[in-house]
Amino acid sequence: MTGSLSRRAVLGGMAGGAALLAAGAGSAAAAGPVREPYVPLTVDGGGGPEGTDRVHVLKVGPDTARTVLVMVPGMFGAANDFRWAARDLVAAVPGVQVWAFDRREENLADRSGFRTADPAAYYLDGHYRSQDPAASAFAAGWGLTRTLEDLRAVVRAAARGGRRVVLGGHSWGATTAMAYAAWDFDGCPGYRDVAALVLVDGGVRGAFDGTGEPVADSPEQVKERLAAIEGGAVFDMTLSAVGLGDRAESTQIWYQLAGWYAQRDPDGPSVLQPRMPDALRPPVQVTNAGLLGTLVDAGIGWPNDISVHSGHLADSGEPRGWVDDGITPIDRVATAYAGGPEPAVWEWYWPARLSVDLDVTDSYADTDTARSLGLRLKHAAGLDVPLYAFQTSYAKGTIVSAARQVVADSRIPYATYGTDNGMNHLDPLFAAPQHNTFTRTLAPFLTGLLP
Repeated sequence: MTGSLSRRAVLGGMAGGAALLAAGAGSAAAAGPVREPYVPLTVDGGGGPEGTDRVHVLKVGPDTARTVLVMVPGMFGAANDFRWAARDLVAAVPGVQVWAFDRREENLADRSGFRTADPAAYYLDGHYRSQDPAASAFAAGWGLTRTLEDLRAVVRAAARGGRRVVLGGHSWGATTAMAYAAWDFDGCPGYRDVAALVLVDGGVRGAFDGTGEPVADSPEQVKERLAAIEGGAVFDMTLSAVGLGDRAESTQIWYQLAGWYAQRDPDGPSVLQPRMPDALRPPVQVTNAGLLGTLVDAGIGWPNDISVHSGHLADSGEPRGWVDDGITPIDRVATAYAGGPEPAVWEWYWPARLSVDLDVTDSYADTDTARSLGLRLKHAAGLDVPLYAFQTSYAKGTIVSAARQVVADSRIPYATYGTDNGMNHLDPLFAAPQHNTFTRTLAPFLTGLLP
């Protein structure tokens, strides 16, 4: 979801794409609801508890599609990040199915409380099962190598029957997709598995430079971070700085709870507001939708990488409702955040080792540091598949400039670039179709890849 949040701020085809989206949305509505299975795929064991030797994919679109777009979520992100955008793309581009990837660490989350009538009581009163870092030494090895091996199982499953696979991701998910393309899988370059690459507000070669935070670690800093992981700090705690709790999963639980209540009773008094930390509790009584809005909207002051442009609290009312006058309707955010409860939008237990590896991957080169971490980034210069890159206001232009550098240093035959500085980092995932420049520009790119 936030992709590059770690050690950063915590807190020509457009018209054609719009026409495709409008036409596709109409036909999808006429056809009625489409089945969207969330299915497990068995992968190699990684030393974790029973049931963690699998990943999951959310499948959106027809199984008869001959092209599969596999999307990887960013840091702290999960498969439900992509459900709305996937629906819009599938409606716009017949012949495409979208698979949203959930990493193996999603198996560690106890989401059973979201099947109860009052999940706040289950989670906020401490009845859920939390993953104890002290009992999770296995996660010290869940870095990029493990993620890419798991992702390859998904890519190969998507390719069965001769289907073509397009690989992409959002934020650090885009970095992951680029790492896959350059990876050496026992002598086989990863890019040979895919027909194209899709980067959404992320990437490599300085893609995140515009956030104003340092990207590359020195070898000494890498050693320090690895030592901390070996000492037991196996989960990335960046989101704890938001102020909603001190466990690895605390903030994610609050956000899913906010989505759950906003989806079920948007206009009712907020269930969560009385229990929020004082520093984050709205000063006036709000509705469930109003509380979710205060947690996600850029106008409240949240950092770009965890916010959208949704609207604002009503000027009056008791409780105050949410006024939807932004590009990303609060009901779309609520539906996504509420989850099914699986898949969800937020990953609870992001491995700290994965953060180290993805930071080092930014250089996109077979460096001494990369090799010391077991990162096999050997084939960047050989990339020979089309590339699409989209940027929001998040990184102030460096997403596209970095993608252009990748193209210049490889054999990529052509690239499509999109920009919308009116969007924040999460808007491309949830924005309404008519306002989503990402889906409107990706649709013609995907259409051009179809047989």
